[in-house]
Amino acid sequence: MSLIKPFAGLRPLTERASEVAAPPYDVLSSAEARERAAGLPWSFLHISKAEIDLADDIDPYAPEVYARSAENLGSMIAAGVLVRDPSPRFYAYRMTMGEHVQTGLVAAASVADYETNRIRKHEFTRPDKEDDRVRQIEALNAQTGPVLLAYPDSANIDALIAAGSEGCAIADVVADGVRHTTWAITDETAIAAIGKAFDALPALYIADGHHRSAAAARVAAARRSRELVAAADENSAEHFLAVIFPAHEMRIMDYNRVVRDLNGLSPEAFLARIASNFSVTPSASRVTPEAPGIVGMYLGGKWYRLAINSALVERIQANDPVARLDVSLLSAHLLDPVLGITDLRRDKRIDFVGGIRGLAELERRVDSGEMAVAFAMHATRMADLMAVADSGEVMPPKSTWFEPKLADGLLSHVLD
Repeated sequence: MSLIKPFAGLRPLTERASEVAAPPYDVLSSAEARERAAGLPWSFLHISKAEIDLADDIDPYAPEVYARSAENLGSMIAAGVLVRDPSPRFYAYRMTMGEHVQTGLVAAASVADYETNRIRKHEFTRPDKEDDRVRQIEALNAQTGPVLLAYPDSANIDALIAAGSEGCAIADVVADGVRHTTWAITDETAIAAIGKAFDALPALYIADGHHRSAAAARVAAARRSRELVAAADENSAEHFLAVIFPAHEMRIMDYNRVVRDLNGLSPEAFLARIASNFSVTPSASRVTPEAPGIVGMYLGGKWYRLAINSALVERIQANDPVARLDVSLLSAHLLDPVLGITDLRRDKRIDFVGGIRGLAELERRVDSGEMAVAFAMHATRMADLMAVADSGEVMPPKSTWFEPKLADGLLSHVLD
């Protein structure tokens, strides 16, 4: 089975793309989605977060929500806002955010390769979130939320995708400060060359979309068990919607931490406690960590530069890609022993702030009295993510924040 396959995408008419494109379903609350979709009848939020068209107090996981999602998808197809391409193809997808540009490929990625870890993971998933995506896929008989993947360095693939991103775009939309541009790659020679180049890769890496890929695998397994098709490779459910970018073009931003209290310590006692594992230097300005091993800390209206004790880092085995991450070092040597935070997933005393919000958001959360202390992290590197995935390990929660985000609605994968 091929690592990736072309597919006949379901997409908005070019002239309607700006009306359809929407933020990813998992970056907005239901209330935010209602506000964003107000007056926009063709926004893809009516499909990805269909609770916005039902009572305000409805459970977003209620059966009626998935039914309304399917109804809304059908309405958009019937109105001619969404159309299905007549034949399988790949698509080029470019995101431009300020000076940052990344260009990748939209394809159907192999569930089998996901199951054998050739498409590699770095996060745990939650059953309830998987269940939600399974119900959405089954209700729509389509995958509408793409999984964000990365491929290792390949000048050949870069060139093939660059060639595919020439000519007339099928969508060109600016939303939330990001320009999203897509092209259809229909030339059979180009399609074959792209498929062959990807098949030569050792692995692909999930950057974002662990629940979407896990849900796709569950749907594929269920359909296999029901023997809906004679051969698995002929079943479109055996592949999932993915956008695959070169790892060297992807941008991970910092994912920062804020903590509600100092675990019974005074600010002075807290500073004294952390000095055993970190060098602590007051700063007259905000601290943006300039390198791994450096953390900015905001406490009591003041910024501090923390540098992890090098002896602690040296004790980490060279083959432990998780323990040497900055987020792991902060947890092991400050959050756990000093603040008593041992479970980042469940402890309500800690929260996480994506780097796109800036350091001013950390100051705001602390100055308001909501939080006692904030930590500004150095961004995790793609090489670190890939090393963790290659080792079969998982990263701590909230280790990566990718920007820019993919748009929902520009391309969907129908399960024939």
